[in-house]
Amino acid sequence: MITPATRSEALHLTGERTVPGIPEENYWFRRHEAAYAALLPHCAGATVLEAGCGEGYGAGLIATRARWVLALDYDVPTTEHVARRYPNVSVARANLAYLPLRHGSVDVIANFQVIEHLWDQDGFLAECHRVLRPGGKLLVTTPNRLTFTPDRDTPLNPYHTRELAPSELDGLLRTAGFDVELLGLHHGAGLRAVERQHGGSIIDAQLDVVMGELPGQAVWPEALLADVAAIRAEDFTVHADDLDASLDLVAVAVRA
Repeated sequence: MITPATRSEALHLTGERTVPGIPEENYWFRRHEAAYAALLPHCAGATVLEAGCGEGYGAGLIATRARWVLALDYDVPTTEHVARRYPNVSVARANLAYLPLRHGSVDVIANFQVIEHLWDQDGFLAECHRVLRPGGKLLVTTPNRLTFTPDRDTPLNPYHTRELAPSELDGLLRTAGFDVELLGLHHGAGLRAVERQHGGSIIDAQLDVVMGELPGQAVWPEALLADVAAIRAEDFTVHADDLDASLDLVAVAVRA
């Protein structure tokens, strides 16, 4: 259930935790959902750890294909919500600095839109390497620094510690002992057509509405809100071309 407090938090478009069912938040939700959909085949029949589950919709989606899913988050209200809303997911509270699992105990780790928040990215990846079985997969998505905060070394988002360019994410994963396939998430043709109706950037059009407003208080132009609410996960594409221009980086990292 979306409460007024949750709605207010979700409408503040900082690039943070998003939830389903809110028209004003739908672009970000569908963008994240598209990455889950692209990587879901890697979870088929697997024992999956989602390290940083947020609202839990991704863990719930993974659980439709996986043999078992354990979702971790540090926030107690979040873990309680996930346990209530997604009964096919096992849930635990944990700090990602230490994953509460045995060596080589999971087939897949999903880490979507989380690594940019971590103070010790190398330490987290070492933990992922430890708990994955040999040949297991770490699935990572994160904003592409080159398009998310271009021309800046320091993230604009106050919740992000370090954002990564394609070469930086690739190097980070390889140093941690993974073989890496790097992909990028892009707007599809239909969404690019919608963007042309809103000044060329659907992201900038949304930010122009909400920046400087209190969370949940922005007044949205009717046409923009209708177009944002109509976006689907299928309006995004994930592929290996033109990685530097991608919106989000999508990595499939195999434990060597």
